[in-house]
Amino acid sequence: MEELEFVGKTSEDCVVADQVTPLKSRDSFTSGLGVIAATLGSAVGLGNIWKFPSLTGLNGGAAFIIVYILAAFMAGVPVMIAELMLGRRSRSDALTTFRVLEPKRAQWGLIGAAGVLSAFLILAFYTEVAGWVIAYVFKAASGSLLSTDPKVTSAAFEKLIADPVQSVFWQCIVLVFVGAIIIAGVSKGIEKTTKRLMPVLFAILVMIGVRSLMLPGAAAGLNFLFRPDFSKVTGAVLLTAMGLAFFKLSVGMGTMITYGSYFTKEENIPLTALRVMLADLTVSILAGIAIFPAVFTYGFKPEAGPSLLFITIPAVFSQIPFGSAFVMLFFVLAAIAATGAMLSIMEVPVAYLHHRFSMSRLKATTMTVILLALIGSTAALSNSVLAGVKPFGMTFFDLYDFLTSNLLMPVGGFFICLYAGWVWGPQKVKEALSNDGELKNGGVITLFLYLLKYVAPISIGIILLRGLKII
Repeated sequence: MEELEFVGKTSEDCVVADQVTPLKSRDSFTSGLGVIAATLGSAVGLGNIWKFPSLTGLNGGAAFIIVYILAAFMAGVPVMIAELMLGRRSRSDALTTFRVLEPKRAQWGLIGAAGVLSAFLILAFYTEVAGWVIAYVFKAASGSLLSTDPKVTSAAFEKLIADPVQSVFWQCIVLVFVGAIIIAGVSKGIEKTTKRLMPVLFAILVMIGVRSLMLPGAAAGLNFLFRPDFSKVTGAVLLTAMGLAFFKLSVGMGTMITYGSYFTKEENIPLTALRVMLADLTVSILAGIAIFPAVFTYGFKPEAGPSLLFITIPAVFSQIPFGSAFVMLFFVLAAIAATGAMLSIMEVPVAYLHHRFSMSRLKATTMTVILLALIGSTAALSNSVLAGVKPFGMTFFDLYDFLTSNLLMPVGGFFICLYAGWVWGPQKVKEALSNDGELKNGGVITLFLYLLKYVAPISIGIILLRGLKII
């Protein structure tokens, strides 16, 4: 097996034993800040805004956060490090990575194939949710969401998702917007955009959080979020925390392999992964601080799911002075979170087409956007004209969610652990994570290998069995 070498911040022609298409003029991230911004943008998503805070409050508060952090260290962070490591070593897309590293054992390429398929199916339904968010930015700006009655905000949401024209229109707007950034490239598109959006995301979170903490119900909201209740930490809660930790860090879908291929050889991958995990956790906690004091002040239920995002939040913030501005800020925040995630996910199939078939980024992105518009429309129409079409007893929206969250992502993560820990081997892992001896991090690598070989695959196997309702 021939290993690829690095030259500066772009890649040279790469030729491997099985004649993988050469990679020419490969773009890459240009700074450490760009690496953190892009990788954090991938990890942060809509789940940070509503799912993590709600699950924390409903499953033991601070006790759940402690369990989540432990689970993230055991399952999420090791797989993230492994994906970034393999991507940087191969300097290729998620699928071709395994053809480069294992030219004589093509079966390992199935891991990359699962990642590319998972990324595509996730975008098929995630872009629809992002479309609802973008629509709500405009609705908030117009003042049409200003109502303290959840029945009114609920009716507004139902009207939006039941309208086939609006559903497809906003999804297409999202696809074109994200596609335009992807076309600009890694450094001038993804890196430049995320470096601008991530500080704005934190700033908006802090603004809304400060305003929420000034409300009468702030103490109750903070108690809901942070007071540890270890009596709620059951086996089901442990499994919930493990699953959330794995999925929150965008692993198992090829995104981190793809982003890792744009890392420079000087980047400290374990430290980057740790920083991303902690920053992602910070965003989730800030979101809880921004949301729940207001929710408790006005007597709403802190339920997880779209109802909190699209029904409860408009009703809650409408009661705050300058409520229209805060509602709009909140959905701008949600749009930013969704954008960072979508950029990383769309880059997976685009990078594959671009590198494997020597397509221009313009052609690869255009083809991806068109295919997503066609497949994604089935998810967009799941609440209207296709509501009665239910393959395997699920709408297309729910089916794509189920296949990715419960099957493709955990399977991909499980086999990445097996490959990196047992097949690629400790020696190559040590070389890759020490930057060929430049970093003196032997203890960190030893801990990583233990988690990757033993703890993470067992944890992910449990997540897979639970997702398939076997346990």
